[in-house]
Amino acid sequence: MQGLKENRGQFYLLVLINAFVGSMVGLERSVLPGLSQSFHLDSYTAMLSFLVAFGSSKALFNLLTGKLSKKLSRKKVLLLGWIAALPVPFLLLYAPNWNWIIAANIFLGINQGLAWSSTVIMKIDLVGEKNRGLAMGINEFAGYLSVGLAAYLASEIAAAKGFAFYPFLPGIFFSLAGLLLTVLFVKDTMPHVLHEAEKSKLPLLPNIWKETSFRHHNIGSVTINGFVNNLNDGIIWGLLPVLLASKHFSVTQTGLVAGIYPAIWGLGQLFTGRLGDRYCKKQLISAGMAIQAVGLIVLALAATVSTAIFSMTLLGLGTALVYPNFLTVVAENTHPHQRAQSLSIFRFWRDSGYVAGALLSGMLADAFGIVVTLLIVAALTALAGLVAQVRMCCTMKLFWKSSVCADLY
Repeated sequence: MQGLKENRGQFYLLVLINAFVGSMVGLERSVLPGLSQSFHLDSYTAMLSFLVAFGSSKALFNLLTGKLSKKLSRKKVLLLGWIAALPVPFLLLYAPNWNWIIAANIFLGINQGLAWSSTVIMKIDLVGEKNRGLAMGINEFAGYLSVGLAAYLASEIAAAKGFAFYPFLPGIFFSLAGLLLTVLFVKDTMPHVLHEAEKSKLPLLPNIWKETSFRHHNIGSVTINGFVNNLNDGIIWGLLPVLLASKHFSVTQTGLVAGIYPAIWGLGQLFTGRLGDRYCKKQLISAGMAIQAVGLIVLALAATVSTAIFSMTLLGLGTALVYPNFLTVVAENTHPHQRAQSLSIFRFWRDSGYVAGALLSGMLADAFGIVVTLLIVAALTALAGLVAQVRMCCTMKLFWKSSVCADLY
């Protein structure tokens, strides 16, 4: 039987596991750009190579999750994700050169692609249609709040002990905890999918790759916005510590600012996921992208800690509005038998945004500086939100006046 209440034990176990998934990536978020200085990298592009490695492997293994979920159980895919996490802290702890950092981020991308995707798919399997937005809000809340907390923890350790070795020690605990919880307590959710498929009236998508990537009015628009969302997130991840250092912020101040963004992003999703269950997701997504664009502009112009915190608050709120609703739009527009594959394709394109963000920001920052880079990305973010506003259709209650489409092709 599907339902959040009926499956709360397994659901909240998966929430806890996803918190460890988020913590793995959070450890890097505030300290890697600082660590890069000890390797004497000579350009932003070289420094951001770790993000290209992470985004590429995460995107690829997001895509593979859908296919692996059909051949293996959901639990086995999640387990593979945690096995991939085990080398990550040790590569970061003992890195003699930047190539080890790149290798660590390839494994980290595999972990994030398989483990985060699996927890998303399994929670959707468990809850069914009624509270899907709430479920995704709780999932993303746990993941991204953990990103923020781990980023702040790592920055505090770095401030006391330096950027090398010590900030990455908690990763050993996070990876082992995720692995053991999966092995000992997680149950596969495929029986819930089979039960839901018997009742579903949704048609099968004729070409799931094309429909998810761009063709379907709702799913394709969400994919475009997901790509741009992670493009700007990748730029914040890679360039924020460098930007704040150029403004003479301390390591502790940088960690605080860097941690606020994912923490608000995570906390906000407890409410924005629920909003998506009640109102039209089209406006939530377009508004969220517009708020992100304003946040990027404020960050580009920020001269004080309080202004930087305000910019991160805007970015966190904007991302909270879109992130759980991206996933629920994909889920509610796909047949249960195609859902895992469609979510995996969406997550492939969304996390390819990290690669694009790293490459674009590296080239633009080297050529024009960080401030101009942020303003350009703000314009791209606003444009993506406009695409959602013009192209998407509401299939449920309306937040305000909007189109309702029967034909989404």
